[in-house]
Amino acid sequence: MAIQQLSEEQVRTWTLEQKDRWWLENIYRGDMPQLTLRSALTGVVLGMVLALTNLYVGIRTGWTLGVGITSVILAFAAFKLLARSGLGKDLTILENNAMQSIATSAGYMTSPLVASLPAYMLVTGKPIPAWYVVPWIICLGILGALFAFPLKKRFINDEQLPFPEGYAAGVVMNDLHEAKGEEGLYKARVLGLGAGISALVQLLRSEKVMHLLRAPFANIPEYWDDLVYKLVTPRLAGIPLQDLNIRVDSSLVMFGTGGLMGVKAGASLLIGGLVNYFVLAPWMMKQGFIAGPGFRNITKWSLWWGVAMMTTASLFSFFSKPELIVSSFRGMTGRNKGADVLEHIELPLRVSAWGIPVVGGLVVVMGHYFFGVTWWLGVIAIPMVFVFSIIAVNSTGLTSTTPGGAMGKLTQLTYGALAPGNMTTNLATAGITSDVVLSASNLLMDIKPGYMLGAKPRQQAVGHVIGIFAGAAIVVPVFYLMFRGDVSLFTSDLMPMPAAQVWKAVAELLAKGFSSVHPTARWAMLLGAILGILMEWANLRMKGRFPLSGVGVGLATVVQFPDALSMSTGALFFWFMGRRLKQGGGGHKVFVENRETLCAGIIAGGALIGIILIVLETMVLK
Repeated sequence: MAIQQLSEEQVRTWTLEQKDRWWLENIYRGDMPQLTLRSALTGVVLGMVLALTNLYVGIRTGWTLGVGITSVILAFAAFKLLARSGLGKDLTILENNAMQSIATSAGYMTSPLVASLPAYMLVTGKPIPAWYVVPWIICLGILGALFAFPLKKRFINDEQLPFPEGYAAGVVMNDLHEAKGEEGLYKARVLGLGAGISALVQLLRSEKVMHLLRAPFANIPEYWDDLVYKLVTPRLAGIPLQDLNIRVDSSLVMFGTGGLMGVKAGASLLIGGLVNYFVLAPWMMKQGFIAGPGFRNITKWSLWWGVAMMTTASLFSFFSKPELIVSSFRGMTGRNKGADVLEHIELPLRVSAWGIPVVGGLVVVMGHYFFGVTWWLGVIAIPMVFVFSIIAVNSTGLTSTTPGGAMGKLTQLTYGALAPGNMTTNLATAGITSDVVLSASNLLMDIKPGYMLGAKPRQQAVGHVIGIFAGAAIVVPVFYLMFRGDVSLFTSDLMPMPAAQVWKAVAELLAKGFSSVHPTARWAMLLGAILGILMEWANLRMKGRFPLSGVGVGLATVVQFPDALSMSTGALFFWFMGRRLKQGGGGHKVFVENRETLCAGIIAGGALIGIILIVLETMVLK
């Protein structure tokens, strides 16, 4: 059955009360099981597993991927098989929806661990105690949820914003549960195939593990160019390509990540990587401006032009759409006052009214005692977060893109003026802003499919909070197992932490000024900043058809070249498959119709084995 929706005319002319009454009478599914014990437990388990895949991808690329659709397919297939074997019964569509709320919420709990917190540790040179981190990220997640629910009435019920990623999850759930189940099982097989192949490759490329398993003959090289180096040493400007970080990775994880990015992001990464590692790095090494070989030395110079490009591109993109900012605040005074016909199933607004000052106060207290943020500076961050949440939620609702990076950088610039020279305050307060607006936007992304399918909003809110606790419970201990208190691992080949490098660079620049940067890097920064603006201006003028993204090109400077190459290859491969394979064929069904499913499996299988190998390497296989 097709999902019912209001027409554009109805959205524009009806009052909020009319829209809510229509939803209650036509969409709402009443007491259909939703947040049950089995849906909650399934969401917690899948959320924990998928959060680990996000942790690995975030450490490698600085990006966080949505896990909602992956969790929906896995849960549907698992309970379908249980039902067929007589060991259980199918999930209802609303149980699956509640499950994905929990899983998605858990999956996004990795954001602080790949950006603001490791940047803080890089600046101070010492690890933050894990018992600081757990309550900190939980409170930020809950604060985001508390900010989000007062906005639900406006952005989802009233304006009916699409929230594209959430809308896609709703369509997938509707298709799976309305069909006979074969399509869902096929998707699960595709996901499992991708996961199995990727996990096997990840295992085979670990020489130490294969030696322990007494199967060294089965080992494949971590980098395919190792086979070339056995015969010859390729050079560029007299420098071995290995010293320039120019390598070809054998892992499939970043290949799958690229498949989810799209061709524009992939092409941008490829262009940025080629310019950075094939042109600028050898040139600067020859001049002696890059201190030595390897990724860590190269990125100490190159990140400056990349950070400048990403910063100007993201801020220009944000401020170039003033109508989006204005529309974010339009209607906040309540143009549709009247009876709340959904009062019995919505989360009461008094929860946010009481919760925001209480949880916000806890954040201020923790910011002071954990990170040394002065009281008044911490207090200022809370209303700033509210303003930024309104803007970010509107952006997410329209485009599925949450400008968390731009919000964080705006906060860094603000606190660079309020607390000049204080890098720790700069990073801690920017972390509050970025992580809270991400949580708020992600909650409404979860709520969207529930609204489409007739779920109880109150139960989804509870599920989201369950996911916050589940995600924190798994990602924090695993994260600390991965680096074992050795902050020097951050920015290494094992844990590149590109997002943390960007945050740290901005904080250092605001604290120390441009004089702390090498003159050649300053000129590169200026050029990068200008190019970032020009690319986003071109995107604006060409309505998104300009082939490059300033953020994508700049990101290549803080991502290892093998990762940038793999992601761009994945993006271009799936784009090519989409253009060449004919509809109706088996290849089209796997690589085009189920591209997201296949890529999600590749990422999940390889990332989970990748995390295990990092833990083993830091603890056992030294």
